[in-house]
Amino acid sequence: MAWALVGLVCAAVPALLFRANLRRYLPPPAPALEKRPAVSVLIPARNEEASIGGALEAVLGSLGVELEVLVLDDGSSDRTGEVVADFARRDPRVRLEVAPALPAGWCGKQHACAVLAERAGAELLVFVDADVRLAPEGLARAVGFLEASGAALVSGFPRQETGTWLERLLIPLMHFLLLGFLPLGRMRRLRHPAYGAGCGQLFLARRAAYRASGGHGAIRGSLHDGLKLPRAFRQAGFSTDLFDATGVASCRMYRSAAEVWRGLSKNATEGVAAPSTILPFTALLMLGQVLPPALLVAGAAGALMGAGGVTMPAVGLAALGTALAYAPRLAAAVRFRQPLSGALLHPLAIFVFLLLQWSALARQIAGRPAGWKGRSYAPRPSLGG
Repeated sequence: MAWALVGLVCAAVPALLFRANLRRYLPPPAPALEKRPAVSVLIPARNEEASIGGALEAVLGSLGVELEVLVLDDGSSDRTGEVVADFARRDPRVRLEVAPALPAGWCGKQHACAVLAERAGAELLVFVDADVRLAPEGLARAVGFLEASGAALVSGFPRQETGTWLERLLIPLMHFLLLGFLPLGRMRRLRHPAYGAGCGQLFLARRAAYRASGGHGAIRGSLHDGLKLPRAFRQAGFSTDLFDATGVASCRMYRSAAEVWRGLSKNATEGVAAPSTILPFTALLMLGQVLPPALLVAGAAGALMGAGGVTMPAVGLAALGTALAYAPRLAAAVRFRQPLSGALLHPLAIFVFLLLQWSALARQIAGRPAGWKGRSYAPRPSLGG
């Protein structure tokens, strides 16, 4: 009975916050801009031959904005540069840039974004990953949200396309963790860095604030720009905001289970797997998202078998806790066009997610580097902000 009550409480907290946040986490409205804003779309690209063409086609189809598109070939060993150069020959809005040598202490992506920002010409900087596909009105809508919010930096989570079983299981957890544990109302009222959050796939920043905050240079050693860049802006006194980018852009981050594991592991110790947060997160997620369904199954099985010790109040609490655990995932599956299979396997998803977090922390403690895009990054102390 006591454990069922604990599970109910731990499930209720993110469920209620998720429900409240859904009313605040809104898609930007249709563009209503008086003039076509000038934007610099900045795409860091390292070995993105398979993705960069699609990204450029989508960006160049943008409506309602004046575009320049800068792609930084960051030491690619494939045909990334050739693909971009072909686009540049056909469309003067596209410019191919070549990355200088990676300085010591820098993460490759942060250095690439910092170089692109220096070479951009517009006052609005849009950082987009090479696997993101912008909708035709996506940029105009994002700019409209930036102007309406008054923030210096805004970000949105694109619609996440998934294929393999581990993608379907883990990738949709992004929305659950964001909306279940970050109070958006307080985020918009306060500028404390702890409330900073975003998605590294899509950022829109005002150039002056970007420079004043240090931009990607302020997080040069980080592998987690989605978390650290908004916190750097807030540390400098600027506000940041979030919008629902489901209809603004789409993204297929990973293409295999191995890529999912490596990709989510590489920056885990700067987020949930940080030594200061992993224990409370593990307790809250296990007690609220895994325990209630486990107790419900055990109670139902015990009742069917006539086992003693099974009480209907305990089973009722476990059932309510299970409903609260599943409610955000099912709502997210509808709202953000996520696979239903991942939502139905929610307790398993949480368990695998936590296993990944602890594995990443163990890797850091053992001093093993994180590898991504052919580069190796030695473990470093958790970055502040």
